[in-house]
Amino acid sequence: MRVLLDSHAFVWSGTADSRLSARARAAIEDPDNQRFLSVASSWELMIKAQRGKLRLPGGAGWFLLENSARLVAEILPIHQSHVLQLEQIPLHHGDPFDRVLIAQCQVEGLAVVTSDPAFALYEVDVIW
Repeated sequence: MRVLLDSHAFVWSGTADSRLSARARAAIEDPDNQRFLSVASSWELMIKAQRGKLRLPGGAGWFLLENSARLVAEILPIHQSHVLQLEQIPLHHGDPFDRVLIAQCQVEGLAVVTSDPAFALYEVDVIW
């Protein structure tokens, strides 16, 4: 299975946070799954860290690099096809970072690992 980790799922997997569901943890840790982290999530985490809303072990940059390597997560760039897909996505969700993740899942055929209930309003496979 090919899975895209939402920002909080990525952070919680790297900090052993108990809020990560057993199903989500299993999907993230399954060696047969291909894991992706969107540049949109990296961007969101850096903004939150710079604003003091998120503290990550070793700092945001170090955490992103180390946890991506630990998970063997492929970094998914934001392509023009992802941006163009946004036109087809209803405005159920106002968060621009999450909307990009939804578009990426649709274009790339990925399931998303997220606890955000708004993702269920879209045509994406949600793992939680």
